[in-house]
Amino acid sequence: MQPFVVNINSLGTGVKTLNAVADRQFFDSFGNTEILDACVNVDMSLRSRAGSVDVSCKIKGRLTVPCDLCLEPVSLEVESGFEDSYIPEGVELDLSQDVYDYIVTALPLRRVHPQGECDAETTKYLSK
Repeated sequence: MQPFVVNINSLGTGVKTLNAVADRQFFDSFGNTEILDACVNVDMSLRSRAGSVDVSCKIKGRLTVPCDLCLEPVSLEVESGFEDSYIPEGVELDLSQDVYDYIVTALPLRRVHPQGECDAETTKYLSK
């Protein structure tokens, strides 16, 4: 079963907490080739109500992407989260798209190494 697909029948009453990891395979399943590696923890709290499910997600981890300047891999920390109510169609609630969207939008617009850590061979051409 997919890590972000929840069986509604298994929720029962009260709040149920689930933990999952979004790794490179998760991003590959969306066709995202920009993410070279990933280890993002997603903590989900779910509460089943009559006809709907309240979801609260906390997202925190690291993604490796190409540096905008030198194109070498750079590891960046991401942190995000969301709360929403869903009306599931059937017995499963698929949160994959929401988790993916919140992680990707948590990436900074400018993805670069800290000052002085870019590949020197590449950056010497940028100053010309």
